[in-house]
Amino acid sequence: MPRTKLDIPNLPASVTAERDGEIGFLRLSRPEKRNALNDTLVLGIEAYFNGLPSDIRAVVLSGDGDHFSAGLDLSELTVRGTVESVHHSRNWHRVFDQFEFGKVPVIAVLHGAVVGGGLELASACHVRVAEKSTYYALPEGVRGIYVGGGGSVRIPRLIGASRMMDMMLTGRTYGAEEGLAMGLSHYLVDNGTGLDKGIELAKRVAANTPMTNYAVMHALPRIADIDRPGGYMMEALMAAISSGSEEAQARLKDFLEKRAPKALHKGS
Repeated sequence: MPRTKLDIPNLPASVTAERDGEIGFLRLSRPEKRNALNDTLVLGIEAYFNGLPSDIRAVVLSGDGDHFSAGLDLSELTVRGTVESVHHSRNWHRVFDQFEFGKVPVIAVLHGAVVGGGLELASACHVRVAEKSTYYALPEGVRGIYVGGGGSVRIPRLIGASRMMDMMLTGRTYGAEEGLAMGLSHYLVDNGTGLDKGIELAKRVAANTPMTNYAVMHALPRIADIDRPGGYMMEALMAAISSGSEEAQARLKDFLEKRAPKALHKGS
């Protein structure tokens, strides 16, 4: 079945929304600007997730053209007062938090530049697939600015604060294979095949119970941030809630009666 357009209010031209069954598609559509992020595009991302139909179970995020996103659109960087700048950054935090801790898992398909704000956007996604053309950078330091889309919080959790310091202080870039080894992506695929891989993974994710996906998205990162006793308690509560649903009970019964596939290693 071909993808169909998603009718979501307040979407700018720089965002394309489609669906195919339970899978939603969100595409950054500013190829002439290397999908650089401005406020219009970021608010379009917010509108997309606000208007996502309830029967969508996973979202694939990608970028038009040769790059995922080259970061903040510096041509639109205006001189702001300190308070205005704080509010501007907090708006980006709100939007990226909205889908990191949102309704459904998001699989990012990366290629070309994943730079600055583009890397901040990708780091808010739950699974990242990188094509071999992908490269990563945080050039804010050498441009006299600082990350403002949550990168200070998310990226060190992926690669460590020391490595992020090096990227920002020196302008160092990393290629796709290095990014996989560091934890910037989960999968590495040939150029032109990232979207197919992203769809494959989205279908796997969509097949999970909604409660399990919710627990993984919302409880797991918070458990990682709190003390061990609190983490154990939250884990116990989520385990009890997720296993108590009718769908979970049916799946467990299928497994016990040998109707469900076993977990076997088949490669990524």
